[in-house]
Formats: sequence, C-alpha cells, structure tokens
Amino acid sequence: MESTTIDTIKTITFIVPVYNERDTLSDILNKIEAVDLGLRKEIILVDDCSTDGTRAIIEGLGGDFVKLYHENNQGKGAAIRTAVKAATGDLVIVQDADLEYDPEDIKIMLVPVFKSGADVVYGSRFLPSGPSRVLLFWHMVGNKLLTLLTNMVSNVNLTDMETCYKLFKKDVIKSIPIEEDRFGFEPEITIKLCQRRAVLYEVGISYHGRTYAEGKKIGWRDGVHALRCIFKYGIWRRIFA
Repeated sequence: MESTTIDTIKTITFIVPVYNERDTLSDILNKIEAVDLGLRKEIILVDDCSTDGTRAIIEGLGGDFVKLYHENNQGKGAAIRTAVKAATGDLVIVQDADLEYDPEDIKIMLVPVFKSGADVVYGSRFLPSGPSRVLLFWHMVGNKLLTLLTNMVSNVNLTDMETCYKLFKKDVIKSIPIEEDRFGFEPEITIKLCQRRAVLYEVGISYHGRTYAEGKKIGWRDGVHALRCIFKYGIWRRIFA
C-alpha cells in the first residue's frame, strides 16, 4: 500500500454516517463545504437505513457527494467500514451529521499531521478548547471510564477515546479491519491503532452536545458493549492471538 506522506496530502475524505438526521444533515454539509482546510474535499454519505426521510434528502443532493446506502440498519461502525472502502482522500475524518462537532476545528487537528508527523489525530472534548455545551454528567463519567480502561490496556494517555472526531492518514485506516458494527468501533479502532504503534495525537476541540430529547442515540447498552470490546481487543486477543 502506498504510504501517505506530508508531501502527498492533497485531499481529505469526510465520512458522514447518517441515521435519521433530516433536521441537521443539510446544515452539517454546508459547514463541511464552507470550511477552508487548504485541501480538496471528498464527502461520503452512508445512510444507515434511515426511516425519517433522510434518505430522500440525500438522494436529492446535487454536487459531487459519494452516496452509499445500507438496506438494513447496521450501526455507525458498519457505516464507517462501508465508507472507508470507498474513501480516496489522503486523509480521512469521521464527521457525525448531528452538529455536535464543528468542522472549523479540523483546522487545528491538521496541525499535528503537518508539523509533527501524526498518523492519527483525535479531537478531545476534555482538553482546553473552544466552547462546550454543559450536559449529561453521567454520560461524561462513562466516557472517561471507558477512556481510562482503554488507556490501561493500551498503555497510552488519551483523554477522549469516545470522540467522534478521529482523523487518519488513509493508509493507516485502510490497513485496519473494522469489525464492530455499532459504537464499539471507538474502542476497537483505538486499541488496534495503539497495538500497531500509530503516532497518535490529541487536540482540544469545541463540543455542542445534544440531549436524548434532541436526538442523541448512544446509550448505556452501548457503554456495556464498549466494555466488552475493550476486553476483547485489549486483553482476550492479546492472550489468545
């Protein structure tokens, strides 16, 4: 596989998993298109069998969007897996469609790639950054607990493993098989990156979280599954590989 180097980086692929986001999809796409990153953009939309009219919005979009569709709801990890296979950008970033993450923050995420040789950059909601909405104490506690456990099995010092904003060099993300279909993608990919000794950086980002009433989808069951994934990829496979 051709290696991604600083001199070859010309294009960034936005992977946008979409499930029932008719109220926010157009806004996030406008934000992506408006942000000036100094790179050509490829935008891949993966509709994960939306039932609220989102698919019709995607089908009606003009422009150069790559549009992919799941005929059954499979989960965020499955949508990312589908999009990674189609991605052609030198860099790849995951962008939720719900307006919680601001594409303007990607500018600072690019800095470690071009200045420090990072293979991967996480946008942390828990490092000093821009404005962050005050919300959901126990959700924060769960995030920090899962990050702590991931750090323990990986021997790293991340502050926010569960962040959506993960920026990868193309050859790095394409070389890792994504097995998890849902939110287990987050610990899975983090542990596998650490096992492969990827050069991983974090930067602080803003965060405009939403409540469950406003459409937030991740719940306690996903947290339990994340625990299983940490054990599976961080301990079980290390022992029995």
